[in-house]
This record gives sequence, C-alpha cells and structure tokens, in this order.
Amino acid sequence: MNTLKQLKLVLLTILTITFFSCSDDDSNNTPSQGTSTISVKLMDRPGDYEHVYVDVVDVRVKVNDASDDDNWVSLEAINTGVYDLLELTGGINVLLVDDFVVPSGTLNQIRLVLGNDNSIVIDGETFPLNTPSAQQSGLKIQVNETLEPNIAYTFLLDFDVDESIVVAGNSGNINLKPVIRASVEAQSGALSGSITPIDVQTEITATNGIETVSSYADVDGNFVLVGLTEGTYTVTVTPDPASGLPIQIIEDVEITVGSTTELGVILLE
Repeated sequence: MNTLKQLKLVLLTILTITFFSCSDDDSNNTPSQGTSTISVKLMDRPGDYEHVYVDVVDVRVKVNDASDDDNWVSLEAINTGVYDLLELTGGINVLLVDDFVVPSGTLNQIRLVLGNDNSIVIDGETFPLNTPSAQQSGLKIQVNETLEPNIAYTFLLDFDVDESIVVAGNSGNINLKPVIRASVEAQSGALSGSITPIDVQTEITATNGIETVSSYADVDGNFVLVGLTEGTYTVTVTPDPASGLPIQIIEDVEITVGSTTELGVILLE
C-alpha cells in the first residue's frame, strides 16, 4: 500500500512539473501586446535672442526599458537639419517623426540628438553654441507615458531657450544645455487668440500654478499655446515695456483636452 502511495506521489510530481513547464513555454511564446505609433514635433518657448540655431540629427526612444543601458531605438527622424528655434513659436512647429511604429507599453524616455552646427545670434553677432553632452549621446527627456495598442501619439518637445542658454564664467563660451518639456498632444489642449495693435512685441503666458507655457504673438498678432494639460489657467499678456502698454491678466481660463480655447482679440490699451 505504501508503495502504491509513493507511486501516486511520483506521478503527481511529474504531472505538476510537466504542467508548469508547459506554462512557462506558453508564456515565452506569448504574442506581442500590440503596437502604437509615435510622432514627434519640435517647438520653442520664446527667448530674448535674435536667433538660436540647433542642428537636429536624430530622435531616439526607450520603450518598456527603464534601464541605463544603451538600448535606444532610432525613430528615423524625417526632417533633420538646422532650425532657428525662435521661428518655432506661436503654434509653429516642425515634424521630426511621423507615425513611427513601436511596441505598446511604456515610453520611458525620448532622446533628442544634436549635431555640431549650433549657433546663437546676439546683437547681430553670431557665436557658436557648445553642446558636448547633446553631441555625444543626446538629451534624455523623461516621459513615462503609457502607450495603448492601436493608438497614435504625438509628442510635443517644447525647447525652453532662456533656460537652455548658459554663458560660462571665465571662458565666455556660450553653452547649450537643452531644457525641454515633453507633452502629449492627444492628452492636452491649446489656447489661441490675437492681440492688437500688432506692431507691439507681446508675450502670452499661461500657468495653472504647476506648469507654465508661453509664446510670442506673430507678426499678424496671432498666438497659439499648445501642450496644456486640462484645468484652469491664468493668462498674462505682456507687451514690450518700451510700448508703455500695461500688462493684462485674464483669470479662470478653462483648458480642455483635445480642444482649443479661443480668447478672441485682446486689445492692448
């Protein structure tokens, strides 16, 4: 009888091992959880310079990989080249990546890789911009955004020029240490309007107490602020101080995901 019990235990053990072995094999052969598509646009938060030129070489990402290893995937940027960041304001942007297919899951980081042809124009004089870290490996932008299967995502890279330009102390070198804010266009709203008179340089800033987005009105007086998370904002309209026009503040401006809040014409007086 004891022998029979021992035989049953042996058979049960074999069956259990076989079951879990099959289960492990199945998990290893689990099909992909789907794919998503990524587009990337570059835009600029305004700065107090005449021109800031950056040489965009590539855009890379890490998906489902939070490690520090060099497991970066190129998104094969379609519009590489030198761009004047100060032309990418007021809702104007450049499409760097268009519907690149990646595995669904978590987009951990985006890396913007710059080349050597970076410069800045101050008072009509052109100076080189030193970008050692960006040239070597690119600027890492923490994202940690969930990518759902069969969904297209557009990421807006908002280059903060004022925060990104650093003048070295003794050497006098001008360094580019990019500060970039990433947002998802599909999960954000926008703010638009126009100012008059149009011959006054005007900065428009929107803040919800946590994040701040700003832009200048264009030559026609129009402005667009994009990548705003949903919520209530305070909008500050700041004309050039030389104009003598007062700053205007607009309270309780509601931003909704997927839509543009229109402020209409703002009269500077």
